[in-house]
Amino acid sequence: MIREGDLLFQDLDCGPLCDAIEAVTVGAKGNKYSHCALAIGKNDSLKVIEAIGSAVTVTDLNAFLGRCTLTSVGRLKGKNRKLVTKAITFSWNQIGTPYDDVFEMNNGRYYCSELIYDAFAYANSNKPFFVLEPMTFNDPVDRKPFPAWQTYFKDLKVPIPERHWGINPGLISRSKHIRLLRSRGRDQ
Repeated sequence: MIREGDLLFQDLDCGPLCDAIEAVTVGAKGNKYSHCALAIGKNDSLKVIEAIGSAVTVTDLNAFLGRCTLTSVGRLKGKNRKLVTKAITFSWNQIGTPYDDVFEMNNGRYYCSELIYDAFAYANSNKPFFVLEPMTFNDPVDRKPFPAWQTYFKDLKVPIPERHWGINPGLISRSKHIRLLRSRGRDQ
């Protein structure tokens, strides 16, 4: 059962960009994740806070789960559960913050896993809780940028942030601070 403070990981089938994300990131138990969010309680029901589309937003849990065929549930282990309340408070304060379409840390915008990273760093007395790694937008076979990323960043008129420090859903799902409980399909 999903509860407040759980991290939800999804394999979104959003086309070439999601495929490219999943090709270069590995999730817990070998799963491929291209999106993540934080479960919150609101008005006696569960919702999620997520950075998606144009901004950080609150989404109905059922709508969130209905987006894809598989959602995995991650729960903070033991004493780390005490960080949930502050992480949720931080996330609430980010509602409406623009989506970070250039995937750069610390630019006043958020992509999905960056929001989770900052929320738990805030809750952890402003010390990193999850680990950052150099990001790659390159195909692991030929080590050249995926064509989808070339087009994407060209349209934004910014360079591909290859090797810039960042985070992704797969990296968070593999954190030593999380226990992956299970995966939920649309019919569960």
